[in-house]
Amino acid sequence: MPSTKEIRAKIRSVHNTRKITKAMEMVAASKMKKAQDRMRAARPYGNTIRNLIGHLADASTEAVHPFLRKVKEVNNIGLICVSTDKGLAGALNTNIQRLLAHTFRDWAQEGKKVEATAIGNKGLGFLQRVGIPVVSQVTQLGDRPNLERLLGAIKVQIEAFQEGRVDVVYIAYSRFINAMKQEPFIEQLLPLPKSAVETDKHENSWDYIYEPSADEVLKVLLKRYVEALIYQAVAENMASEQSARMVAMKAASDNAKKLIDDLELVYNKTRQAGITKEITEIVGGAAAVS
Repeated sequence: MPSTKEIRAKIRSVHNTRKITKAMEMVAASKMKKAQDRMRAARPYGNTIRNLIGHLADASTEAVHPFLRKVKEVNNIGLICVSTDKGLAGALNTNIQRLLAHTFRDWAQEGKKVEATAIGNKGLGFLQRVGIPVVSQVTQLGDRPNLERLLGAIKVQIEAFQEGRVDVVYIAYSRFINAMKQEPFIEQLLPLPKSAVETDKHENSWDYIYEPSADEVLKVLLKRYVEALIYQAVAENMASEQSARMVAMKAASDNAKKLIDDLELVYNKTRQAGITKEITEIVGGAAAVS
């Protein structure tokens, strides 16, 4: 049985750990609120530009943009993997990695080749471990999504698609549902999926007058659409990260409190046993003297 001194040392150690996890829980809760606000602020822009792209794709124009082309056969796949830079976020990264691992296995069985862009340290490490070629990467994004820092990495995938080196580009990230639930999600980025260009059907088809030209308008808008989709994915992932970290640190703090209670109970029992033993020895010694 450990001594009371050893038990006291363990109690102090767990107390210190609990202070750290409690502080991290409070920091994550503060960051979560800001991350959720940024994520929700970006959603109206994404929905509006999605509707606009759908109307333009439905309009009668001779302009054909590479992002709207139809792919008959998919042999080469580009993937943008969005993850966190740090751990201590529960099963957030594990869930998206598990989903990607199953997806990679299915693609390999179909004879498809994959090249990836990593956003975040955890995703970069995972892609390297499973042997997926990483053509570009960006890490240490901080707590706020920065589109300027993201553009350099994602441009590699966009150019690969435009040049025909990849037939389709997907983006994988953790979608924010609520503070307790985050969902791993893989979404087609390029070419624009059918759901992105579907709009409500009207009796009259959409038509527009383009200035300076349909090609120029589509070129700018489709670029903005892709950027908005990637920004939204990173914002969703950051909100998911802070929510998952807050929940994980709360669970760690609760477990530390329970462990402290158990150790204090053992300490009191050990201390009481020691006192009882001392009293017994004193009483026995007094009886022997008399």
